[in-house]
Amino acid sequence: MDLSDLQTGSAYSHHLGIEAVSLGEGVAEARLPMAEHLRNRGGVMHGGAIFSLLDIAMGLACSSTHGFDRRSATLECKINYIRPVAEGEVICRARVLHAGKRTLVVEADVLQDDRLVAKGQGTFAQL
Repeated sequence: MDLSDLQTGSAYSHHLGIEAVSLGEGVAEARLPMAEHLRNRGGVMHGGAIFSLLDIAMGLACSSTHGFDRRSATLECKINYIRPVAEGEVICRARVLHAGKRTLVVEADVLQDDRLVAKGQGTFAQL
């Protein structure tokens, strides 16, 4: 799969500025550079933008497991925010922990310069 296809495949990802960085079997990495439209009232990256990055990277990890010809949908997702992001970019690394016939369990770390920004885990349905 050409990563450039993934970067333009979702209008939402494109709007936020999320870019797929790498894909492997059951793993995915995506990045999000800071932009003014991503800032909250406190001047740091909005938690919703970080959550979106995490959810998208986990969805890509699911697709790399069951194939991009099938879809997946988030059933539930939990995130813990560790530290704020004021400048630069964040990288999300997602990996599938369990790939069942109907659901997948995925975890992800959002990092800035190898420092943990957020940690998440989700369950996805295979459609």
